[in-house]
Amino acid sequence: MKLSHRLQSISDLITKPYDHIWDCCCDHGHLGMQLLIEQKASNIHFVDIVPSLMTELEATLSQHFVDDNLGNQDSETAQQWYVHCMDMSQLPLAVHKGKHLVVIAGVGGELTQTLIEAVISNNPNISLDFLLCPVHQLFELREYLGKGDFSMIDEKLVEENRRFYEILHVTYQPSGNELAGTHLHQHKVSPVGNKIWLPNSEQEQHVIEKYKQRTLQHYQRISFGLEKQGKPNSVAHIIEHYQAV
Repeated sequence: MKLSHRLQSISDLITKPYDHIWDCCCDHGHLGMQLLIEQKASNIHFVDIVPSLMTELEATLSQHFVDDNLGNQDSETAQQWYVHCMDMSQLPLAVHKGKHLVVIAGVGGELTQTLIEAVISNNPNISLDFLLCPVHQLFELREYLGKGDFSMIDEKLVEENRRFYEILHVTYQPSGNELAGTHLHQHKVSPVGNKIWLPNSEQEQHVIEKYKQRTLQHYQRISFGLEKQGKPNSVAHIIEHYQAV
């Protein structure tokens, strides 16, 4: 199975050991299957709210992802997969012990924020990591994360089919956690990003320049429209942030 550049980049950012990875809004489960193949965690959970998709996915997993096919015959170390047809806000994190990573990709930044808030609200005392790849509204999502009990682990900018995606790997520590204050201060989530603007090659530099130009043009169009309608310019501060990069 050839994974898209975006999904493979999401998988590549998972370098920490996890007991449970929750692939939410998983659609056809391509990312989760790759995580099984790469043995990224002991337990991979596929989560989506569409019954027909999950029935089809469970059949595919049952056919192709059994212990023999994964080359793992040790029952103590064998990977497990689970299919959950449910609203991801109801993730049963508390009944699964260990370190959790929740992956939310392919939806807007506003919905991503709503889903994060629901997961945290239902699991208020659990420290967990999120891997996020929203399709738009990045500034607003980053601003929310920067004001909350989140800190940045890693971030990456990718281009695929002339579209740009930011991938954010963040950790959430409940405010009562002793480690939260220090880590949050050292790795605060930036509203526009830090590492994504640092190229490792000429190709990455080209992607960064195109992304910055397109993002600025997007908010400048919004700014022009607001001014033309005589409305307050609610995006002026966003433009200033990106211009300062």
